[in-house]
Amino acid sequence: MSARTGSVKLHDDDVTAIPLRRPGRAVSAVLVVLVAGLLAWSFFTNPNLDWMVVGQYLFDSRVISGIGVTLVMTVLSMLISTVIAIVIAGMRLSGNPVLVSVAWVYVWGFRGTPMMVQIIFWGYLASLYPMIGIPGTPLYWDTNQLIPLFVAGLLALTLNQGAYSSEIVRAGMLSVDEGQREAAFSLGMSPLYTFRRVLLPQAMRVIIPPMGNELISMLKNTSLLFVIAIVELYTATSMISSQNFKRVELLIVASLWYLLMTSLLSIPQYYLERRFGRGASRNLPPTPLQRVRSFIQSRKPVPAPQPTEAIKVVEQ
Repeated sequence: MSARTGSVKLHDDDVTAIPLRRPGRAVSAVLVVLVAGLLAWSFFTNPNLDWMVVGQYLFDSRVISGIGVTLVMTVLSMLISTVIAIVIAGMRLSGNPVLVSVAWVYVWGFRGTPMMVQIIFWGYLASLYPMIGIPGTPLYWDTNQLIPLFVAGLLALTLNQGAYSSEIVRAGMLSVDEGQREAAFSLGMSPLYTFRRVLLPQAMRVIIPPMGNELISMLKNTSLLFVIAIVELYTATSMISSQNFKRVELLIVASLWYLLMTSLLSIPQYYLERRFGRGASRNLPPTPLQRVRSFIQSRKPVPAPQPTEAIKVVEQ
């Protein structure tokens, strides 16, 4: 090794590795950016789009009210469907033939029919059963009063989502090593206690990512509720566009709000994945906030040592 340069002298049989040049990557990246820029320019400069209308109705009271209905419907549907999914997944894994059969029929029925059909069915249930309950008793109600449109939409979204989420929960349970269940049984734990305290916490690492995607899908599926006249975000913008005939502009308004809400819902999903993924990796990647903080700290100038401190170091 040379004392001046610190380089290592190569032998005759050593091979000098030269990085492979890939000009195609740079060319393709430039082409993609160019095409995307042209498409964005043509969209934002399109004379057929009235961006003043987009700005006018972006914070309209009817649109904001529709956003509230969308969020309430999404949160309630996901909370209730998650409970249903855990119960159905437990029934599928219980080994009891009756429970397994009931859970299988539930999943088969609600996954096998379109959500639009289920929404219409619950919305027009009164045409099939005008009264629900036990005739001749106080437990006999008018169907329209017992199941209004909001409850009908909530039932349709919840029961449909429960079928899909139950398969996600079941897959997460099956991903846990069988030895965990056997060890719990050997300690005298009941099947329910084992499911709740041993299997479910370990399965969350597998369950959280697809459940986050289902939450985002649920947010967008609320737009199907327009068929039973529930005034959520899409229905609100459609009602406005039917009055001013600015269909595309109001669709842009709805799309911007959907993008904002899905982006906000992705934040807790990200941190939940980090929390339940702590046992799978020794070093978790830094969060965006940690990266920003690290970047800011790296740009700060390092203060020079004071003369008194330098003297103390020399004396030591």
